[in-house]
Amino acid sequence: MNKTESTQVPAMKMSRTDLSSQPPAELVSMLQSYPDPAVLLSADYEILSANRAYRQSYGDVSVTKRHCYEVSHHYDRPCDQMGESCPMLQCIQTSKAQRVFHLHHTPHGEEHVDVELYPVEAEDGKPRYFLEVMRYSKLASPRAGDSGLIGRSPAFMTSMALVERVAPSETTVLLLGESGTGKELMAQAVHRGSMRNHEAFVPVECSGLTETLFESELFGHEKGSFTGAHSRKTGLVEAAKGGTLFLDEVGDIPLSLQVKLLRLLETGTYRRVGGVEPLKADFRLVCATHRNLEQQVADGDFRMDLYYRINAFPIVLPSLRERITDIPLLIESLLPKFSKGRVIKVSKEALLLLQAYAFPGNIRELRNILERACLLVDDHWIEPEHLPQACRQKISASVPGALQRAKTDGSDFTQQEIIGLEQLESLYLHWALRQLGDDKALLAHKIGVSERTLYRKLKSA
Repeated sequence: MNKTESTQVPAMKMSRTDLSSQPPAELVSMLQSYPDPAVLLSADYEILSANRAYRQSYGDVSVTKRHCYEVSHHYDRPCDQMGESCPMLQCIQTSKAQRVFHLHHTPHGEEHVDVELYPVEAEDGKPRYFLEVMRYSKLASPRAGDSGLIGRSPAFMTSMALVERVAPSETTVLLLGESGTGKELMAQAVHRGSMRNHEAFVPVECSGLTETLFESELFGHEKGSFTGAHSRKTGLVEAAKGGTLFLDEVGDIPLSLQVKLLRLLETGTYRRVGGVEPLKADFRLVCATHRNLEQQVADGDFRMDLYYRINAFPIVLPSLRERITDIPLLIESLLPKFSKGRVIKVSKEALLLLQAYAFPGNIRELRNILERACLLVDDHWIEPEHLPQACRQKISASVPGALQRAKTDGSDFTQQEIIGLEQLESLYLHWALRQLGDDKALLAHKIGVSERTLYRKLKSA
């Protein structure tokens, strides 16, 4: 089964004779028909049976009689009690299929997994068993050094869950977010996950295009259609035939040109400049902008009909300051691009500064900072002095509001006050602990340290 295809699970009901502690043989046999990892679960998360693909993916060991969260997450309690979205509770309450995007442990390392859970009902209409099917994401990775999208923070996972859902369809996608958040990379991920991935991905930079250039670039032109048109030119719409057309910064298209784009999208046809023959367009549309299109519509700067035409499936990309836990991962992935064969790492002090910085330029700015730092480093460590002054002086500007109101040594510190890095780490840990209801085990898991290390840091604070 192709990853982009949705699992089709027939409605199933069990007779009273099937209500034993072990699932019926036909259900166990059905599991083997799935090429993707699949298990049958009880309502208390116990794995009753697993197919061959699941055993190969999660280790060729005895997985039955264990809980699903033990095997896939290495938790000692259900996912919803560890700050994640667990589909089981919703599935029990609604008797409807549920789908979530998770990070699973496997013998080969952690993987992003698209998880679908289906209830198997008894005669009384209540779920008796639960069929869970898992597919590894081919669009993102939680490991440094892999190609494509990299991340594991909750904000990143939320965006990727939407990408995984929409990519296999033909639905138009609108990517929203600040400049530098990686909208073109996300658009490429949508293309890779689509049925059009064997054809071209064609980006169009919409900023600064005049009316003549817009039509010529998008639709192409015929020989002699204007001065300098010495031959026929293929437009980007034609180049994207069968593939994906990516309109970057669509909010910058002048109002006078928006009607031409709308006509293309509404009719599915276009003419080359100077041509008379209508040509059929065949592309999947992905748009992106850092602008507030709703406000532009209200201000009369963007056509309402075009806005609703491209806003079929909006996805908001998180800023880098919303992905603080991804910064070490992104640094590890980016540094080899600039180190030129040298082994260069970021010191703990420099990393704390970067994690406290607001990054108005997002990932693009992080790339620039690391590239500059690699040129300044004489040994193998990027230290605070190798970072821009803005990173060193505005520590508290990006600290959560709760931290800015925190007290240390009996006095408040303000946004203008510079504090020590150990003090900053202490304040952050105590703030984060409060957000998680004083759950130290969950906090240790989320920040990627052992509970013993966390206890030591809290005790020394």
